[in-house]
Amino acid sequence: MHPDVANALRLQALDMRANELKREIAALPKRILEIEKALESHTRRLELDQTALSANQKERKKIEGDIQLHQQKISRLRDQMMEAKTNEQYRAFQEEIKYFEDAIRKAEDRILDLMLEAETLEANVRKAEADLREEKKSVDAEKEQAKARTLADKQELRKIEEERKEAAARLAPDVLSAYERLRTRHYPGGDVMAEARDGRCMGCMMTIRPQLFQDVKAGTGVVFCETCRRILYIEEPPRDIEAEMSV
Repeated sequence: MHPDVANALRLQALDMRANELKREIAALPKRILEIEKALESHTRRLELDQTALSANQKERKKIEGDIQLHQQKISRLRDQMMEAKTNEQYRAFQEEIKYFEDAIRKAEDRILDLMLEAETLEANVRKAEADLREEKKSVDAEKEQAKARTLADKQELRKIEEERKEAAARLAPDVLSAYERLRTRHYPGGDVMAEARDGRCMGCMMTIRPQLFQDVKAGTGVVFCETCRRILYIEEPPRDIEAEMSV
């Protein structure tokens, strides 16, 4: 393999890894937002349960106040009933007293219903509070992991950028220029290189002219695919170190 082709392959590997790291780094704010939204849903659930419980308690307090007022009215009516001068007045007071006694019974029934509802609402609030505490722990831990991963990605990216400078410096200027042109204009994903296999370019799957394919195999220079313009290379078989040592 020609040295410029080998160096270009190294450069491509660095560029593709750098692209992966940049995507991960760019995705962090979106991931943290998703995590925080999950926490917000638990917070809203707790707030709804707390609001329902508060409304229940307010209604109970109002009804209890109404009962006290009814009882006060009954007490006054009974005092007035003792001063009634006719049977009609007496019966009228009795009717009013009965009206307020019925209202008290209905109010007490409603309080019992609210007390039963309150038990469920209080249980919901306790569960929502516990769920929120657990979710917050999980969210905080996941956010810390995401931040740590991003910090590691940024450190690795800086290292790769330094290695890329060294790899680029080892390339012939014309090859580097061609590589950069292909990467920026045609293949931003980084797949500037293409394996030549069985007479085909594995980048565009088009047939390579026999003479061009032989040039790639010979490794005497840098060869470009005539169709997709990628830099062609032959995948070299792994070296058998043990066999070489036994010779």
